[in-house]
Order: sequence, then structure tokens, then C-alpha cells
Amino acid sequence: MLACRLVIGVLAIRFAVPASGDVQLTPKIAEEAGFAVVGIAARTTNANEMFGKGVIADQWAHFMKEGLLNRIPNKADSNILAVYTDYESDANGAYTFLIGAKVSSADDVSPGMVIRKIPAGRYAMFTSEKGFVGKVVPETWSRIWALPKSAPGGNRAYLADFEIYDRRAADPQNAQVDIYVGIIENH
Repeated sequence: MLACRLVIGVLAIRFAVPASGDVQLTPKIAEEAGFAVVGIAARTTNANEMFGKGVIADQWAHFMKEGLLNRIPNKADSNILAVYTDYESDANGAYTFLIGAKVSSADDVSPGMVIRKIPAGRYAMFTSEKGFVGKVVPETWSRIWALPKSAPGGNRAYLADFEIYDRRAADPQNAQVDIYVGIIENH
């Protein structure tokens, strides 16, 4: 039942949502070990997502409707990960959006799915406010994009960024999501 409820919330994501209020966005810096994610992927751009030509909502709908989380072998946990990787340049270029799960072994990838390695390194971890997932996730990204280049504790690496949808996102009307943004230390 969780899958059906979550897809309703995620389908309404709009990336042109302005940041509301003056909520201070302060990241925690995390050293992450590399890991692998298996799921479905598609290329897109932030411009396409903002102007209704994107693929992210459709990827979420397909993932949830088809129960693809249950088709991923060797899941490390029950979380859903949304990964942004294979950046062409920066926030203005094309990137790959992947929705799937962290896996303990990449030896068995289901047909129609891909695997991406999330590199080890430093990540600025931002936690969204609690609320409707289709509102709080895009608002958090809007605030991240509005930060000065080095504000997250380093410059954006544009190697891989990811969102973790854990038990706090089980109720899409009152969800909270962690967003990890890869950074390079300032020298």
C-alpha cells in the first residue's frame, strides 16, 4: 500500500516551485563510502523538468506502478533512492536521473534496469522540511540551487547527487527527505 500512496505524492513534483519563507538551509557534511544503486534511468535537464518536458514524474510513476523496487535483487535496505549522475556540465546541462535502491551486490541486475556507482567522497546533506513530498523536495532543491557556489562546504562536484526516501517518506503528505549533494573541498 505504501507504493500506491507514495506515487500519488511524487507525481505532483514540479521543479519550478519557488523557495518559501526564509528557512535557513544548513547542510551537514558527510563522508560517504561509495555504493551502487540499481534502478531505471533516463536523461533529462532541469530546464525540461521545469517546463513540463521532463521525465522524472514519469520515471516515478513507472517505478511505483510496476513495483520495480521489489524486482531489485540484493537490496541493502528498503529505501528508495533518486540519483542524479552523469552530469554533462552543471545544473544547466543534461544528467541521468535514476530511481532505484542501494544494493549490496551488483552481480545481478534485472532486465531493463541499470547500475550506477555513487563515488566515495564528501557530500553536503540537506534535510527537507516535513510536508507534501511533491512540495518539500522541489523547494529544498530550489534552496540548494540558490546557495552561493561554496556554501554547502565546498563547490558542487557534479558527479552524483541523491535523495533518500526512507521511512520518513512513507506518508507522502507528511514526508521528509535527505538530499545529498556531492562536493569538492574548497582549498
